[in-house]
Order: sequence, then structure tokens, then C-alpha cells
Amino acid sequence: MGCLALNASFEPLTILPIERALRLVIDRKAEVLEVDTLRTFRSERQEIPCPVVIRLARFVHVPRRFRRQVTNTFLFARDGYRCQYCGRHRNALRGREFLTRDHVLPISRGGENTWENVVTACSHCNNRKANHLPEECGLRLQHAPAEPNHVELVWAVRRVTEIQAKYVAIFYGEDVLAALQRHERNGAG
Repeated sequence: MGCLALNASFEPLTILPIERALRLVIDRKAEVLEVDTLRTFRSERQEIPCPVVIRLARFVHVPRRFRRQVTNTFLFARDGYRCQYCGRHRNALRGREFLTRDHVLPISRGGENTWENVVTACSHCNNRKANHLPEECGLRLQHAPAEPNHVELVWAVRRVTEIQAKYVAIFYGEDVLAALQRHERNGAG
């Protein structure tokens, strides 16, 4: 498990490797807010508890993009790691089956690679659909595709502890925390 790094404004930035978090703390570029009391790091002169949450000493400007590109990682998280045609979760796929990206309106028929036109599909359903519309081959979408809330998705694809999730909720609100918990259940199930 990594360490949650917060901006000076308490905005969650990313999950860092523990070693990088320690370096920031030792260099006084960050302060430790939460520790794992069961783990410590020792040097010749010092013993430091394992940081779980750190806060940068200086504010770092992070440019924001208004639209996140469609990637399989975020697409699968948006759809709860379930085929949007048959409803099977990635854990229920057998043998050589796997999750894929399907274009509801196929690219060969003028469809685009946008959040509103892509869904998660198991390889069986995607092959069955081929370059047809879902209704042309007897398939039906379980949910209409839509652009996701990217704050939720960015944190849903990272593993965060309960302590770290608390800081995400402090900055972004309880509704984002609830969405994270839904994604965690969907991804693990």
C-alpha cells in the first residue's frame, strides 16, 4: 500500500511509493498526517513511523483537463468491471474470455471513441456484436454510456485505505467517498 499525498490545500494528489513519501518528509517538503503504527523505518540515528498520508509543505499547481481521455482502465471502472450486455463481472469470465471496449455505434459505421459511445463488453458479447448495433444482434445495453465523474474514477482505480479515503472525502465530499466505496465493491466482487 502506498502513501496518499495531499497538496498544501489538502487536495488529494496521488498515491506515492512509501520510499518517495519518506524522502519528502526527510527533506521537509512534506509533513506526516497519518502513520501506520505497525510499520517503522529505521536508520542509524532515526526511527520513522510509516507514513500513510502526507501533506506537501508548499502548494503545487496542478493543471486540470476538463475531459479525461477514454482508457480501458477508466472505462472498466466506470462500468463496474461488468459486461454491459450480459452483465457478467470480470471475475465470472471463463478461460480465454476477457473484458474489452465496445463501440455502441461501431467506428466502421461512423461511431466515435467517446464516453457516450463506448462500453465495457466481455469478449464473447463483443465478438457476437461485431460491427452491428446492439439491437441488430439481439443485445441490449444494461446502462446508457455517459461521461463519468473523473474525480470519482481517478480515486476508484487507486487502492486507498480507510484512513486515506477519509482525506479524499474531506476535500471532495461524502458523495465521492460513497462512489469510491461502490467502485471498490464492484471491482472486488
